[in-house]
Amino acid sequence: MAGMQEVVDYLRAKGHVQAAKDVVKAFSQPPKKWASAPSTKTLGVETRLVQGHAPQPDPYGAANMPVYVTATFQQASATEFGDFDYTRSGNPTRTALQSAVADAEGCNHCLAFSTGMAALAAVVRLCSSGDEVLLSDDSYGGTYRLLAKGAKEAGVTVKYVAMDGPDGPARLERAFTDRVKLVMVESPTNPMQRVCDLRGLSAVCKKHNALLEVDNTLMSPLLQKPLALGADIVVHSATKFICGHSDTMAGVCCVDDEALFKRLYFVQNAEGTGLAPFDCFLALRGLKTMALRVDRAQQNAIAIASYLRQHKLVTKVYYATSDDHPDRELHLSQATGGGCVVCFTTGDVELSKHVVSATKLFSITVSFGSVHSLISCPCDMSHASIPAEVRASRDFPEDIVRVCVGVEDPRDLVADFEQAFASYRSFSLGGMTITSPI
Repeated sequence: MAGMQEVVDYLRAKGHVQAAKDVVKAFSQPPKKWASAPSTKTLGVETRLVQGHAPQPDPYGAANMPVYVTATFQQASATEFGDFDYTRSGNPTRTALQSAVADAEGCNHCLAFSTGMAALAAVVRLCSSGDEVLLSDDSYGGTYRLLAKGAKEAGVTVKYVAMDGPDGPARLERAFTDRVKLVMVESPTNPMQRVCDLRGLSAVCKKHNALLEVDNTLMSPLLQKPLALGADIVVHSATKFICGHSDTMAGVCCVDDEALFKRLYFVQNAEGTGLAPFDCFLALRGLKTMALRVDRAQQNAIAIASYLRQHKLVTKVYYATSDDHPDRELHLSQATGGGCVVCFTTGDVELSKHVVSATKLFSITVSFGSVHSLISCPCDMSHASIPAEVRASRDFPEDIVRVCVGVEDPRDLVADFEQAFASYRSFSLGGMTITSPI
């Protein structure tokens, strides 16, 4: 596994002197690795993730939490009932996962859903016909689709507000009416990496007695603790960092307030959106290595961002902890790292699509937080459900490329970008490779 110095040496050998300096600077004074929340726990989060959270000792001494593949649970008698009766309502494997995620997120309660969108849908179900939801105007395409169509059909009005930056809370305040019951944000946003002042947004929501939901997927439960910053609900697409291998669909919803937990559980149980036992097992397996994966992927992302920033064909790099990010200090006041997603623009849609197609180690697909690196053009994939005119009104570049960095050797990833950029406008003629001027 390549260390930081090996990456620096590689960049220097390739002539990327400034990128090498940026990597050295990024690692010379590393921030606190993991975000923290008020806790009486004495063991480190890495230890707690590995040790697991079985609801009770296994009678056979299984080293891992068993998969309880059963629809129903027998009861002791007609009047004596155990902790579980029907897997839609609860399952020991799901309980173990929920306990582990709640521990990692630093909260009292967690619910595991069949997908991240199912978790978000349950949050929206807290609203009634006539209520209003304020949604960040830079949101994941799936969230936009859910709110723009699903909430509207339920009689819920959705308004879009630019909540990022230091002025975000003031803009949110101006958007409030007596009918607003829920505010939904991401920070950093995906893929534009815009940062929201979560403490400030929370203060506005509390003033108006509205709930603040934060999609924390981009940061994982380790790099940012929105509940500790004042959020009421935190949602993760557990498909990403929590599971970590692109083999499981899952979502989680984390809260501290018991009454709010019961409302969300009622929705989950009534609609049957709880995560299946085997998927819970896969998520539990992923949690054991989450700290290792997040740390490694983030180191790789810093190296990739540094390389891209100095490339002559790249017009802008989006990464929340980069020195040139306008809200870097705001982000670092509430999170401990930038995560694994790096985005960039080239000024040319054709060039961006060429680079995406020409990479060999990056899978062209949606999602992030996996062990292997992914790449995509969001306007054609993850954010295609947002109309082009809406994207344009929100300064969403059509040429933006999203790079979801994995845990591979960063030298190989940089070299892959090198060849992808170099192959632009190259073609074969008489057995020779001809490259036109760029």
